[in-house]
Amino acid sequence: MTRQADFQHPRFAQAYARVAELVDRRGAYEHRRRLLAGAEGRVIEVGAGNGRNFAHYGPGVTEVVAVEPDDVLRSLATAQAPSAPVPVSVVPGHAEALPSGDAAFDVVVVSLVLCSVPSQPRALAEAARVLRPGGELRFYEHVRSPNPAFGLLEDLITPLWRLAAGGCHPNRNTLEAIRRAGFEVTDSDTFGFSPQPGMPRMTHVLGCART
Repeated sequence: MTRQADFQHPRFAQAYARVAELVDRRGAYEHRRRLLAGAEGRVIEVGAGNGRNFAHYGPGVTEVVAVEPDDVLRSLATAQAPSAPVPVSVVPGHAEALPSGDAAFDVVVVSLVLCSVPSQPRALAEAARVLRPGGELRFYEHVRSPNPAFGLLEDLITPLWRLAAGGCHPNRNTLEAIRRAGFEVTDSDTFGFSPQPGMPRMTHVLGCART
């Protein structure tokens, strides 16, 4: 069984927090805005990181429960929560064991988190469990490149990348995993994005699926 202690990556978390503003300036701010535009009702954000999404929740959202396993990032998210335009509570937990009853939320948000969960099927099953019937899964993730050469390179570097980047797998086909988990993808945009200077453009997907 995956434990919360397995998600502690303090060195990576500190580095992630340091570059987050730069990544937003390079385009992630707009990606986050698109991800959350029009969200309504009770929201659970899985793997909330240091709270970069909080500013983008609109007036239709009544509450955000932000789940973050990493102690460093959760502390930063807790400090960020009071400045959010909607009520946000930051709680410990992880994607494979969400701290919620069944059908408790209108929206589940996963933002650059399904790359690093130990098991995408278990994480997505939990997302489906906590969603009300007809609820939304909002997703923004980097995924395996459709270019055969780049995809092979991502396959080759994944073992080392995973160790250096807090469990991140750059070669996951997350969109297909969402469909296999029983979600109906209703909107999806695939695009290249370079989070930092000198990094190649990585394939990202952004969209919405329903139970």
